[in-house]
Amino acid sequence: MSPIDLEFEESQFRAFYADHLPQLQAACAGVIHTLEQLVAAAPGIEVSKVEGRVKDVDECIRKFRRKYRAALEESNTPYEIQPWITDLIGVRVVCLYEDELEKVAQLVQSQYAVIEVTNKAAAVESTETEFGYKGLHLDLRAKASPKAQAESATEAPWPFELQIRTIIQDSWSVLDHKIKYKKSIPGQLKRRINVLSALFELADREFLQIRDATAAELLQAPDETAEPATEAQQDALQAPKASALGSELNAFTFLKIANHFFKDFEFEASKVDSFVADIQLWQPGMTRSQFNELLRHTIGTIKRYKQHFEEQNPQASFNPFTVMRHCLYLGQKGKFRPALRNVARQAFESWLLENQT
Repeated sequence: MSPIDLEFEESQFRAFYADHLPQLQAACAGVIHTLEQLVAAAPGIEVSKVEGRVKDVDECIRKFRRKYRAALEESNTPYEIQPWITDLIGVRVVCLYEDELEKVAQLVQSQYAVIEVTNKAAAVESTETEFGYKGLHLDLRAKASPKAQAESATEAPWPFELQIRTIIQDSWSVLDHKIKYKKSIPGQLKRRINVLSALFELADREFLQIRDATAAELLQAPDETAEPATEAQQDALQAPKASALGSELNAFTFLKIANHFFKDFEFEASKVDSFVADIQLWQPGMTRSQFNELLRHTIGTIKRYKQHFEEQNPQASFNPFTVMRHCLYLGQKGKFRPALRNVARQAFESWLLENQT
């Protein structure tokens, strides 16, 4: 048997790579497009990004030398490099939360044939002392059915590696690659790396739990909208007392009330957060009950003003936040004066003066 000529095989692989690079790049773009469409259409999956690349030719050769060459030459097995590089195309889906990794994996397996699955999380979690990267890797290719191949014509016949990670895992992977020595190092340094990795793992878990706790708080927020105002509640608007435990106006209780008054409006979380912070700045200790009653008392007037404003300013916006700002101002002009800018406040006061009954 003739000796294996590594230099010849490398030159053959370089020629193969150069000849097929345009097709590989087109296939990579096709996979990215398909995955973007899949995750966009899937409910309950939040993806930060979908990205991919064709592996550099030198990187492919280094991988072959590192992982496969020795065993093949030791057994005197003839080889070509190309069949051993199964991740010429590499694609990455970066999710927000840990529990979305498996959802994405199930989703892509409905579109592609699975060659191999590598669960990095299972490998790490099977030990008590090791921490590290916990992504999910799948080697995939277009399904063999004519329909599937027609739908992914640019992708066939190229297999590709899909990495599914959270944002935290993706960040750890990038930083981890910058740590040059991780095994044959002093114990105290290895311990510091493990501590850092554990903090990343904890962050992933905490983000997931915060998401779930937020959803639970929204569901459990008390409903202040069912009962009409009592005389005592009306008095409380003018002379608020210290809020009782659990009665504070926060983002969750605000949304419960706001969604009652504006059923068809989707409130953006960051704007809700800022608006509630402003309210508590203008009137510290304001309770959910006080806020609800203030809206009840003033929203009829503000709706009439909104109609007038939109007739006079067809291109302008008068969204629910604007409505509530006017409600606050009308309810307690002194405390909520900052809720309206000078121009808006003057226009509103002029309308009120003209429409006094």
